[in-house]
Amino acid sequence: MGNMRHLGISLWAALAMLGGWALAAGAEDQRPPAAAAGKTGRQPPARKPNVLFLLADQWRADALGYAGDPNVKTPNLDRLAGESLKFTHAISGCPVCSPYRASLLTGQRPLTHGVFLNDVTLRPEAATLAKVFAGAGYDTAYVGKWHLDGHGRSAFIPRERRQGFDYWKVLECTHDYNRSPYYGDTPEKRLWQGYDAEAQTGDVRQYLRGRAGEARPFLAVLAWGPPHNPYETAPEKYRRMYDPARLKLRPNVPPEAQAQARRDLAGYYAHCTALDDCVGQLQATLKETGLEENTILVFTSDHGDMLGSHGRNRKQKPWDESIRVPLLIRYPAAFGGAGRETPLLINAEDLMPTLLGLCGVRIPPAVEGRDFSGSLIAGVVPEDNAALIQCPSPFGEWLRSQGGREYRGLRTLRYTFVRDLNGPWLLYDNEADPHQLRNLCGNPEYAPLQASLDRQLQLRLAQGGDHFLSGWDYIKQWGYRVDANGTVPYQP
Repeated sequence: MGNMRHLGISLWAALAMLGGWALAAGAEDQRPPAAAAGKTGRQPPARKPNVLFLLADQWRADALGYAGDPNVKTPNLDRLAGESLKFTHAISGCPVCSPYRASLLTGQRPLTHGVFLNDVTLRPEAATLAKVFAGAGYDTAYVGKWHLDGHGRSAFIPRERRQGFDYWKVLECTHDYNRSPYYGDTPEKRLWQGYDAEAQTGDVRQYLRGRAGEARPFLAVLAWGPPHNPYETAPEKYRRMYDPARLKLRPNVPPEAQAQARRDLAGYYAHCTALDDCVGQLQATLKETGLEENTILVFTSDHGDMLGSHGRNRKQKPWDESIRVPLLIRYPAAFGGAGRETPLLINAEDLMPTLLGLCGVRIPPAVEGRDFSGSLIAGVVPEDNAALIQCPSPFGEWLRSQGGREYRGLRTLRYTFVRDLNGPWLLYDNEADPHQLRNLCGNPEYAPLQASLDRQLQLRLAQGGDHFLSGWDYIKQWGYRVDANGTVPYQP
């Protein structure tokens, strides 16, 4: 299929002709591809769709009822999955907070936008999701965790560094979910009342009510802090739902890690269920305001959490618990009202162009991600269906002294292949070995497969201009000040 960055628009045009309606001449006047009446049986909406983007922090792909987790209670997200396009293989290609968020906002890979570490600044001149939507006539809003400013985790973020968002109730970063500060348009620090995810959800519900009946469409991002650790800080009513002793662990949690994994998972699941209630409230508000049918509702996460799998914790690692994230997109006009699955491997940098494609908004030339909107509407998966995964420079909770390392890899539908600076490192057959218990790297029986995946990886790196250097080289290139472990010191 080759370079498919603009496939969504070209296929949109083809579907539009089949559906019997014409595209306007300018990209800003194009109607949403949802209007492909031959696919959905629906007429095109009279105005561009709204976008409500729900971003959790550290929610791994399997930790949902609809994904088969036997422990967690997520009834609202399970119902949403039944009405949505459900991605079974959404990927966080650089699975850590700031790099993911920068890729989401710019449609670029980490070594292009430069945010491959936490607590550095995304360039204010970047062509971001909010700037592009605002240029197409959208109102823009952001509430919650930001982690792209790099001037201290509790510092006020002035308008010129808000990357195009207008409505703004944000803090750079905190994980004190029960005494969580934020700023609006002035340097006056305020506090969310109670558990911050609930208060932030209430604020966005008010924002939605204020947008009902407005002529301008909106892009609204709600970025929650949970279920990121500390795991034990969800409201008590949710913590009471989970008994660590009764939890069923993944088979790849070794015996020595199981007690801690049970304690962590009980709190983690409590956060998940709290957010699930928030999702239900937002869905109710979309329905009561009449916004539901013409709003693209997205639910996803910036990365996963190992939670004891392979004896490891947190993120940055190349295993599925770290790199795979949930992704639901509900948009009845494009995908119909009944849920369906897609195995398409969509990466962080692909979300911006795909959303722009669904909304008929021109994609900036600087975007590196692929617009999959046309593929998704048509229900097809590209032949080169693989996602690049990477750690340009280990830091924080992935220290070199604890096994952290630079890596590049491919996650295909069936296989995971990863190289570190010394050569091939990991190879898993995820179909035969879904918990990645058997590393096939170096096994003579799988040498042809390993060589094939290695060639594909090398081609991807060459196409992206990635020379796979040491992380210290990239730190020097971007002029970042780090400690001896490669971590950017930050003010809390």
